[in-house]
Amino acid sequence: MNYIKAILLLLLISSCQITETIKINPDGSGSIEVFQLRDENSYMQLGHPLSGSEKFTDTLFVFQDYITKYKETFVKFNKADQALFQEHANVKMHVKLDPIQMENFNVISSDFKKIEELPNVYESLSLANSLKENYPVSKEFFKIKYTFDGSVFKRNLVIVDQQEFEKNKKMLEERKKTYAKYKLVQTYTLKYHFPRKIKSVSNERAIISPDKKSFTLEFQLSDCLQNPETTNLEVVLEQSN
Repeated sequence: MNYIKAILLLLLISSCQITETIKINPDGSGSIEVFQLRDENSYMQLGHPLSGSEKFTDTLFVFQDYITKYKETFVKFNKADQALFQEHANVKMHVKLDPIQMENFNVISSDFKKIEELPNVYESLSLANSLKENYPVSKEFFKIKYTFDGSVFKRNLVIVDQQEFEKNKKMLEERKKTYAKYKLVQTYTLKYHFPRKIKSVSNERAIISPDKKSFTLEFQLSDCLQNPETTNLEVVLEQSN
């Protein structure tokens, strides 16, 4: 599993675009969507030919479907892992791989009543695979917590496995030199929408929309993986009349 994660990490830094979109309604409810796209042009630049083993896949499911479908596997996990699976029960996932059309993406999304209740959707797909294949649970080295009190929104990423983070960081530093000569598309974009006008965003690079109710903020994916705390944010909304 660690070898597989290392390979996936290298593919991520070299040929991936990630877009995280959050929409918050006036009552504090809303939705999150994380869209992960493998950029095939970048993938091919690095000498990774499209493999004959890559078969057409187009799967759409809710995590609860897996808990129900693989209930015999579910009960074999310890109580803590079972509780973690249940946290992700309402997360929706769409996985598509089309080698002919050169399409490779996954979409993880979830609605929420309060954003504080969101699980770490970045590990939902990995957890679903653990349940389906009866693999040991493999968690991300980070957690993202969101808060919104009606006026102030915060995004706080915390490293929860420092050893795993340092190992990944070292690997990325070694590969970054190799990738420097290529023109790769490897972006990490935040797109946030709010119920009222934005007064301020803590990151000055954020591009606020003309109606001032949303913004877009783009990073280099490799920079985020090496210094993930740079994606932390505080957004202050204007007071309602």
